[in-house]
Amino acid sequence: MKKYVLIVAGGRGLRMGGDLPKQFIPMEGKPVLMHTLEAFHRWDASVGLILVLPEDHQPYWKMLCQEIGCKVPHRIANGGETRFHSVRNGLHFLSDEIGNLSGGDEKTCVAVHDGVRPFVAPEVIDRCFAEAEVSGAAIPVVPVVDSLRKFSGESSRPVDRSRYQAVQTPQVFDYDLLLKAYEQPYSEFFTDDASVVEAFGHTVKTVPGNRENIKITTPFDLLVAKALLAGSFT
Repeated sequence: MKKYVLIVAGGRGLRMGGDLPKQFIPMEGKPVLMHTLEAFHRWDASVGLILVLPEDHQPYWKMLCQEIGCKVPHRIANGGETRFHSVRNGLHFLSDEIGNLSGGDEKTCVAVHDGVRPFVAPEVIDRCFAEAEVSGAAIPVVPVVDSLRKFSGESSRPVDRSRYQAVQTPQVFDYDLLLKAYEQPYSEFFTDDASVVEAFGHTVKTVPGNRENIKITTPFDLLVAKALLAGSFT
């Protein structure tokens, strides 16, 4: 199986409260995004890594790679107006490079991963690719631990949290399936890649994720991430 990963990093860092986009915030001397790239390179050094970045972020990223010495081979595709458009740009970049692989003997799967999730476990990546190779679409999920309430106007009621799971990335799909799914017109209901593929009519399977695979979007998340990186939670 050929394996590729689109690492999407289009965030402007508004929820982080600073001018520096969250994917560039340093942790242990490296930006968050570099830690994410290294996680996939450690998992499989042969995987094709495509970083999807806004064009105006690319010079800064290249400067960081030169100054710090990024040793992870990767290519860069241009980000889009929304996450949906960024993923679609990444897929088009990939299709231009490898062509249409339909009908080939070797299956190709593509993962889409948030650039600010540097703590994905290798076994989670393994599970996602293994399931996608069989079913065509796999996403990692973790149980919801907080109590949940559903709101309607000013009233609310509790709901059974055992019926809900939180969704993570990487979300892994058959290459041709994902490419065709992203030919659909954009919808505000497309919150992740699974929602795009399901709107296309394909069932998405779930596999167990890892709790440490947090998405760094707030200052509190950054504190947790730094503790994880320092091994404070192990």
